[in-house]
Amino acid sequence: MFSRNAILAAGAWSSLAALLVALPAEAGQHGRTRIVQGPYGAGYVQSRQVSRQPGAISVQKSTQTHGGYGAAHSRNAAWADGLYQGGASHTFNNGASASRSTTIQDNGDGSISYARARTGLQGQTSTATGTVQRPPQ
Repeated sequence: MFSRNAILAAGAWSSLAALLVALPAEAGQHGRTRIVQGPYGAGYVQSRQVSRQPGAISVQKSTQTHGGYGAAHSRNAAWADGLYQGGASHTFNNGASASRSTTIQDNGDGSISYARARTGLQGQTSTATGTVQRPPQ
């Protein structure tokens, strides 16, 4: 009979082999949910959902403890025709949240415009915008 460590090692090697020959990510959706139950009612529920499309990705993650603590995180990005837009948000069970967003545009004349915005946990905000000339090649 195999020992527990031998079985775990075989599983780790097969997972590593699968990762080494994995194909590039294709469009579609996938996700997972993990439920962990500890002693005396302790534990947590964790989920992750990913959606990929040509030129876009979205990821949603959440962790909630049985004690009422938790957070939800979301990030997304899209790009096409010289435009990139991306952002992320984090929301906690106590009501606090933070977010950020970025937009970058290729203006077609050798310059790039950008805009960035952030909101902190206490509601403080910061923004930055501008246009940058590409250096000559």
